[in-house]
Amino acid sequence: MQTPLLRRLWALLAAYVFGFYASCLNRFTASGIEHIPAHGGVLIASNHISGYETVCLPWVVLRAFPLQMLWAPAKEELFRNPLLSAIFRSWGAFPVRRGRDIKAGKQLGQLLETEKVMLFPEGTRHKDGRLGKGNRGVGKLIYDHRPVVIPSALTGLNHWRFAAIGQKAHVSFGAPLNFDDLFALDNCKETHIAIVERVMAAIAAQLPAADSEAL
Repeated sequence: MQTPLLRRLWALLAAYVFGFYASCLNRFTASGIEHIPAHGGVLIASNHISGYETVCLPWVVLRAFPLQMLWAPAKEELFRNPLLSAIFRSWGAFPVRRGRDIKAGKQLGQLLETEKVMLFPEGTRHKDGRLGKGNRGVGKLIYDHRPVVIPSALTGLNHWRFAAIGQKAHVSFGAPLNFDDLFALDNCKETHIAIVERVMAAIAAQLPAADSEAL
């Protein structure tokens, strides 16, 4: 997918602005970034604990891969304001309706052929930091498009407060997951569930026990 240079520069600038707040005024750290491939379709699958994820993850990824994009589906309510919609879209976000959204699913599939995509398999935020169950649709997305899947675990961001400084948080990127055994199975509900359960188990393995025990 060809993204205009000006848009990529704008996304990188925004990432560095947010990164100043995240890593300089606060203490947001990352590990395992070497597991993310430089090129090709990549799905960064993370737990969902805070709205700060949507700016902190792009900061870490774009710092490592300048002038690339990190695309992300987001709830359609965020796009109702025309100005905010234009800003979010310019950063690589696009709206998704609750339930089955065929148009958004098609866009996700196209992006996963060549681009990096950030996705939260739980589908809803867990502010207490506990890991919920993954959405079966994510398993089908992986089965259909076969991206490199990087399980990612966030901790600490759910305790952050806006304008505060010195706050700590961390993201851990795990090694790419192997689904060859599951890809050999039929394209059905049970296979999709098994795929997303493997993703969630890999995320849970990087979290403190208390945060992952709900899985």
